[in-house]
Amino acid sequence: MNRRLVFALVSAALLINLAVGAKIYLATPHAPDDNTAAASQQVFSDALQKVRSEYVDGQDLTYHKLIYAALKGMVGRLDPHSEFLDADSFQELEDDTEGQFGGLGLVVVLRDGHITVVAPMEDTPGFRAGILTGDRIIKVEGKNVEKQSLTDVVKQLRGEPDSQVRLTVERPSTGAVKNFTLTRAVIQVDMVKDIHGQKQFPVDENKIGYVRLTQFGEKTADDLETALKKMQAQGMQALILDLRWNPGGLLDQAVAVCQKFLPRGQPIVSTEGRHTLERYFAKGRGDELKGMPIVVLANLGSASAAEIVTGCLQDLHRSVVLGEKTFGKGSVQTIFPLDDGSALKLTIAKYYTPSHKVIHEHGITPDILVPMSDDEEAALILQRTPGGVESLTDADRAKVLAVRDGQLDRAEDLLKGLLIYQMLNSQPPQQKMAAK
Repeated sequence: MNRRLVFALVSAALLINLAVGAKIYLATPHAPDDNTAAASQQVFSDALQKVRSEYVDGQDLTYHKLIYAALKGMVGRLDPHSEFLDADSFQELEDDTEGQFGGLGLVVVLRDGHITVVAPMEDTPGFRAGILTGDRIIKVEGKNVEKQSLTDVVKQLRGEPDSQVRLTVERPSTGAVKNFTLTRAVIQVDMVKDIHGQKQFPVDENKIGYVRLTQFGEKTADDLETALKKMQAQGMQALILDLRWNPGGLLDQAVAVCQKFLPRGQPIVSTEGRHTLERYFAKGRGDELKGMPIVVLANLGSASAAEIVTGCLQDLHRSVVLGEKTFGKGSVQTIFPLDDGSALKLTIAKYYTPSHKVIHEHGITPDILVPMSDDEEAALILQRTPGGVESLTDADRAKVLAVRDGQLDRAEDLLKGLLIYQMLNSQPPQQKMAAK
């Protein structure tokens, strides 16, 4: 009897506790647990009204300012390449795609919260100053840019040609911080060059040709075609394709460059998003070099379209990739104009190599790793810069000229060995024995 009484009392207490708890739960406001647009919009609307009515310094806040700020924050959290563009920023972007602009020739991205140089474009103020891939811009005109958007920083870097801008740059590999005063220039770059930075394209005594692509612009594939014909006319038997410090450019030009070295129908790259899948195949005249050995030079400054070419030729075993791991910028952005003149720039897809390796944030790992120090890289950039070596003191000039391009040397040695191997295997057995 006593046990039944205890059980009844405990049960009654539990029921009372459950009822009280349910009443408290029902009386407490809870965020909706559904993922509908309507529920989330209500939360956003409530927060918007509270900010506008209660924020201590909110006298001049408008719905327009608050909505734009919210859009910038929302899109900016997606990835470093997506952003909300107000009407002025959108117009500037359109102007850039249609004509020339005054700038420094620095291709920058937001990486790990820092404005980071992907690569300095050749023959531009940033390149001539010795700014390197991986450098971080920490101040513009003495003001810290840590909390500024990528778009705002780019606006400050650009301006009228011949105007000056002051930068403070940090080099993470050494911790060094340097100040630069650079003069903006109209950015026009020759995108296909020979080993001397010219457009003559000589072939060396070993019949090895060399061509450097500095960017993928509208005429890159056509200019490369001209260069290849010049070298073939001199009896070229092997090619070095230098994509170091190439920040990328147009996708269609990357495809056009790849198909010069591939049979028709070979896969080049695919772009894959939530709603889209596009595959690109070689449609040219076939391999214009007829299987000739190729070495691609790549490094951390090789990005985007340069990585598409590097990854494609590596995957299809059409070239050996030598140098260092590439930057890892392999995403596709599309502009969506909005009714009030603003726009969304959204990442809608990623690039994949023929073997379906993702480029974005991974990069392309070389077949042969040949690292280069910051000092060696800076010296090579000076050697490539018109007037760069001549501007140095006698002592510094001697030091810079003494630095050899170790990656290029290794590529030449590799191709010489491949050519000797091919020659020996093309000979009749008797001649092979004599050669040995």
